[in-house]
Amino acid sequence: MRVVLAEDAYLLREGLTHLLRAHGIEVVAAVDTGEELLDALAGHRPHAAIVDVRLPPGYTDEGVRAAIEARTRHPGFPVLVLSQYVEQIYARELLADGAGGVGYLLKDRVFDTGHFVDALRRVAAGGTAMDPEVVSKLLGGTSPLHPVASLSPREREVLQYMAQGRSNAAIADRLHISEGTVGKHIAAVFTKLGLEATDDTNRRVLAVLAFLNHARAAPPHPTGF
Repeated sequence: MRVVLAEDAYLLREGLTHLLRAHGIEVVAAVDTGEELLDALAGHRPHAAIVDVRLPPGYTDEGVRAAIEARTRHPGFPVLVLSQYVEQIYARELLADGAGGVGYLLKDRVFDTGHFVDALRRVAAGGTAMDPEVVSKLLGGTSPLHPVASLSPREREVLQYMAQGRSNAAIADRLHISEGTVGKHIAAVFTKLGLEATDDTNRRVLAVLAFLNHARAAPPHPTGF
């Protein structure tokens, strides 16, 4: 796997570079600004990017903005974002396109090498890797385990395909049902998960997060994720 790393702290950037190489992951470029990140992505065409949320010159949201721009230019491009704190708005924006290939981890997780590398590989493969604290914040600090468990088998199936980033039309085609029926199942999912009628894209993101968090906490079984 070939990755680009965008991190302004020299020691962390060097440490991550050595860590990734030790696991057989090639760091084709290690940069410290959002502009350099976009240039590196165009020049090296890596399999994924690891990006600090806050980069120079403003140290606010330059990193995540560059990540979102990269996914705008190349839909579904895998990005694993690292942050010192849980910043809900950034997680929501990254997940909003529903294309998959997104990760959001707190920097503390980097010290758990196995977890970090596994998250990167999952994101590079088009999956989602969300820090448990991020999931908890986005879900309002409530446990999603009971609501997800209350879904019918068909509703869970629809939600599973939503977690893969599939559109309503694609889910309908996969399950051999009408798009209207898919819409009804999704509405039922939103209701059972207690997701209020606001923006449908936002509710879709939260529903997928609930599913992923439930799957992570449940006993291991072959789900394909």
